[in-house]
Parts: sequence; structure tokens; C-alpha cells
Amino acid sequence: MNPLVVHKNNGTPSTHRDLAFEITPERTLDSLILADPIRHQLKEFVEEQHRSDLLHSHNLRARNRVLLAGPPGNGKTTLAEALASELMYPLLSARYDTLVGSFLGETSSRLRHLIEFAKTQRCVLFFDEFETLGKERGDTHETGEIKRVVSSLLLQIDELPDYVVIVAASNHPELLDRAVWRRFQLRLELPLPTRDQLANQVKGIAERCGINFGYTAETLAKHLIGQNFAEAEEFCLGIVRRAILDHQTDNALPITKQKLDEWRSRLKPKILKSPTGIEGKSA
Repeated sequence: MNPLVVHKNNGTPSTHRDLAFEITPERTLDSLILADPIRHQLKEFVEEQHRSDLLHSHNLRARNRVLLAGPPGNGKTTLAEALASELMYPLLSARYDTLVGSFLGETSSRLRHLIEFAKTQRCVLFFDEFETLGKERGDTHETGEIKRVVSSLLLQIDELPDYVVIVAASNHPELLDRAVWRRFQLRLELPLPTRDQLANQVKGIAERCGINFGYTAETLAKHLIGQNFAEAEEFCLGIVRRAILDHQTDNALPITKQKLDEWRSRLKPKILKSPTGIEGKSA
């Protein structure tokens, strides 16, 4: 297959690899800690893709558009990878550093090239921070170029064959254009993990890394409540690293106590007020 060629403003040709990272998925849905309703909906989605020929014989299309919303660190990117793994499709993750251009019509053109390439194969096309492309067109703070990008994006989503699965993730779904919402057949919110989910995560890390934290998983989960999956994992892995270096994996209680003290006193992000009045965490 010939690589898709996109011409930059300086005339230098580049392939589709400049517009998306191709990732070999390794995580599976069963390896993720998900609420049962979310897992059930994803399993149904995967089954539709696997049995799309049967649906086609009844003049029906398999669903192929998923919108994931929720605070950062709760597994939206990981879930896109796991979905690609279940489908046995490659994962193409859009690169905004090259996809978004500064010239009139450049972003829409590059987006069209990326989607045209995606159509050449069964794949999962992943857009993180989707509000970058799909912002509300009625926002008076946005330029006409952004509005053109949204309109172009909607047309291209409508024309996607059902063997191209588009997964969009957003930390700020309230910023998305209302017409963008309508395009996605499966909309899932990934909230902060519950105490039970955090306990399961701690247990999984302990088993995978062969470590005794010195606390029960439930006790550590109590200390971690209010954190996202990524932060909880990093906390646990911090203990694992120190325990390995100190040869204390059999009983890491002193290290865990120390890390808990450090965790409580760590630098926390400040809440900033945006020009639009929407609160968000600082970078």
C-alpha cells in the first residue's frame, strides 16, 4: 500500500505518520478496572464490529463512534488502546502538533488526509483532547477557522465506513459542539474511581510486581480516595521502585508509611479561572 502523502507549506512531502502515531495495542478490556455497565456496553460494541457482516445483511451498520469523557487520568487513552486490542485493529492516535496548522484551511485539509488514510484499513482512530477540534461553533471567543474545522470534521465523520472506529476523548465535554455530540453513538463517562476500584488496582499492582505494601489494599485505597487511576498507580509504583532498590519487597511497610507522608504533603495543582468562566486545573 502506498503511503499517504501530505504536502507541508514548505513543499516538503510527509507521510501520514506525521499526522498520527500508530500504536500496537497491548491492554485488553479484561485488564481494565471498569464499572459493569461500561464494560457491558463496550463488549456489545466489539461484538457489533466482529459481526458486522451479519448486520450488513440486514441493511444495518455496526456502531463505530465512541465518545469518552471525564477528568484526566481516569483511563480514556488506555480504554481506546484496549478497544483496539479487542477489535484486533491498529490504533492511530492523532498528532495535534502536526495536524493543527496556522494557515487558512490547513487543519481541515490535514484532517481530511488523515481520515482518508484511515479508510484504507480497519483501524481505531483516536483523538485525545477532542475539544481541540470539536469546539462549540457558537463560542464567541473562537475564530471562523475553528468553526470551519468543526463543519469539515462533522462531514468527514458522517462519511466514515463502519470498519473505521473513531474514539474521541475529552476532559471538557461541555466545550464540544452540540452537533459533535450527536455523531457519537456510544457516549461513556469515566468518573473518578471508587474506593473498591482503587483497592482492586492496588491488589493488581501488588500481584504484578510481587510486593507486600504492608497495608491492605482497602486501607491504601482509603488514603487514595479522590485520586484518579493514573495518580494512584504512580503512588504505588513509587513504593515498588523504592522497595526494589532497598530489597524490601517482602515487607514494604516502612516505605509505604514514608510515601504516604510524602503524598499528603505533595504539591497540588491550583484551580484557575479561564476567560470563559470555566474552572480548570493548571498544567
